[in-house]
Amino acid sequence: MESFESILIKNGYILTLDPKRRILPKGSIRIEGNKIVEVSKTPSKLPQAELEIDATGKIVMPGLIDTHVHLAQALIRGCADDVSLVDWLKNYVWVLQGNFTHEDGKVSAELCMAEMIRTGTTGFIECMIHSRYGFDGIAESVENIGMRAALSKIIMDSTGYADSPDIMYPGMIESADACLAETESMLKKWQWAAHGRIQVWYGLRSLGAVTPDLFKTVVGLADEHDTRMTMHLGEVQDDVRYVRENHNTNLVGFARKMGLLGENMVFAHGIHFEDEEIQELAATQSNISHCPASNMKLASGFAKIPTMLEYGVPVSLGCDGGPSNNAYDMIREMRLAALIHKPHANDPTVVSAEEVIEMATLGGAKALGLGDKLGSLETGKFADLILVDMHRLNLTPKTNPVSNLVYAGSGYDVDTVIVNGRILLQEKKHLTVDIEEVMVRAEKHAAELVERAGVEIVPKWPISN
Repeated sequence: MESFESILIKNGYILTLDPKRRILPKGSIRIEGNKIVEVSKTPSKLPQAELEIDATGKIVMPGLIDTHVHLAQALIRGCADDVSLVDWLKNYVWVLQGNFTHEDGKVSAELCMAEMIRTGTTGFIECMIHSRYGFDGIAESVENIGMRAALSKIIMDSTGYADSPDIMYPGMIESADACLAETESMLKKWQWAAHGRIQVWYGLRSLGAVTPDLFKTVVGLADEHDTRMTMHLGEVQDDVRYVRENHNTNLVGFARKMGLLGENMVFAHGIHFEDEEIQELAATQSNISHCPASNMKLASGFAKIPTMLEYGVPVSLGCDGGPSNNAYDMIREMRLAALIHKPHANDPTVVSAEEVIEMATLGGAKALGLGDKLGSLETGKFADLILVDMHRLNLTPKTNPVSNLVYAGSGYDVDTVIVNGRILLQEKKHLTVDIEEVMVRAEKHAAELVERAGVEIVPKWPISN
């Protein structure tokens, strides 16, 4: 990737996301090294920068942070459309993922990251890396491609899913000892590597796959290693039945008993919480990753996002995975998040465009544990930012660029992506990854994987030979 000691971005329509949420219609930002050193209404009077970018006609904003990503699922995009969740897992997703090689894992991660960069994502939380995906290869790809990432090693010691016991595909099963040992090793090797861009987290499997003893062990280890955790919780009604029947409590009550609540936890989905549970999530500042596309496609339900925002729960956004979304485009995800709650609440004022931009930036930064370093364009913060081309049919006229971005935008309107002061995408061209090579390799590995796994993936319409 090309490296510049100083970059000046000028004449941009800057969404600062600072405490006052200032918008600078023709503002400038100066970057030195990996930090923002100046945000102003006029071009910097400091010495000439090594690189100047004229952002006329472009939105300049903090990079988008995807807080629930399955890197391995980019390679199995579209493998299980329009089927029920248990069928989706048992007969498609787990079977395919359970036949991965390390090289499949690396190819899928690179495909996913290339798509994320192209659509404006600068940082992400990968929620569950299985040993068969090859943690080292994935981390090396993050280092080389230049994104900011929390890579969570999968943790499990049982084979159920919610209240369905022993349904996991054999190739997806790992022992607790193996999971914990690999996480320990990866923490030593990769924690804060790549100039601080990589974190290593504990990725707890969903309810039914982790025993109470293991939950408590991981909470202690996360505290010992000063790292964070993520897990699916409340994605399905089966979760609610599981904790009620096995632990005589609700979802948040179970999380409290296990020690899982707090700022260092990111719960994905969080659909089936009652209001009193939401109040406790707010009181403990436990993070929720809202995944509207996945929740809609799998008919999981509507997360109570308006209530969460009202109570002060930290909410971020996640695209989830290739079979459940099926894209890794955070601008599309913002649009869904702003739209789906209005008819459900019968109230067009809930979850505004501004609020979903906050989820995708400030909320993501908080979920990463970097709220003081990312999420807004302010002096002293890391230079993770994007430029969005407004000279597009779908973004014309430019009466309200904030509205246009959320309600009419697409990730493919993104022009430039900068992470940690380094340019990853410039004028819509990747600088750190050969996308043609990535796509060729992905097609090859996907075809081999499907054949190896014995899964049939065809359209429902007849194919004529």
